[in-house]
Amino acid sequence: MNKKNIIWTIVFILGLLLIGRTALSDYGMGTVYVKSVAINSDNPDPEKRWTTYEKTYPREFKKAIVANPNQTQYRFSLSRTIGIWVAAFFTLFIFSFLYRDNPLYKIAESVVIGVSAAYWMVVGFWTVIIPNLIGKIWPSLIHYWAMPGLSPEREESWFLYLIPLCLGILLLMRLSPSGAWISRWPLAFIIGTTAGMRLVGFLHADFLSQISNSINPIWVTDSAGTFDFWGSIRSLTIVLGVLCGIVYFFFSIEHKGIVGKTAKVGIWYLMITFGAAFGYTVMGRIALLAIRLEFLMDDWLWLIDPGLTRLGM
Repeated sequence: MNKKNIIWTIVFILGLLLIGRTALSDYGMGTVYVKSVAINSDNPDPEKRWTTYEKTYPREFKKAIVANPNQTQYRFSLSRTIGIWVAAFFTLFIFSFLYRDNPLYKIAESVVIGVSAAYWMVVGFWTVIIPNLIGKIWPSLIHYWAMPGLSPEREESWFLYLIPLCLGILLLMRLSPSGAWISRWPLAFIIGTTAGMRLVGFLHADFLSQISNSINPIWVTDSAGTFDFWGSIRSLTIVLGVLCGIVYFFFSIEHKGIVGKTAKVGIWYLMITFGAAFGYTVMGRIALLAIRLEFLMDDWLWLIDPGLTRLGM
């Protein structure tokens, strides 16, 4: 039996175990239950009363069913359950890339990228275009249509918002084969202004703050005026690291003798900094992996119960 047949056999066995566990579970593996919550129930106006559904624990659902089989507050949520199963299968599709590139991984990758792009497009439309553009040019329309909390009064300088509107329309010319060159003008304006704003922000947030944080006293004392040994070591380490790093990037003098040794110390400081940053990034990715594995084992397969949400089921 070749490797491909072995893998498909394992997948088939796991699928049978998954189906069996779902069928034999009391309340269904990977199911989601909700609780109805009445909002403004005391309000006499029926249009201002509504009901929301919050996710509840399977343990609470079981207790409610045992206490009153005809109750309607706790119920099974089909849409959220489908969401759990879709998320689980897409997670497994992404993990399948560990074996090799395959159609399931490509499907999951395309769907995730497409849904993310569509989501941020909708978020950008409702949080940027509607309140900050159309809401400034035609506030009465947005007030009665989409945002009742927005003032219907138009500002005196509302015509200035016609400039970003025109730039946005010109940017859409990128979709035109013959007029694609027109989109270069608003794109250049956006890139230039963004670079200028980020440069100013970088100077204040990073450059100047790094300089101020490097200006530390070598002799550190506490509030009582006594010598703080570890505080002094910390300040001395920061000052030496900054000076050695600057010497390493100073290429007007050949790195020999004391200058070369100082530059080597600067290299050690840089490597430790880059290593710590890389380790932090790796730990962040491992945390994401742990969250996905916890989702598969807890929310979907019900193999673990760290929150004790299914205790007694």
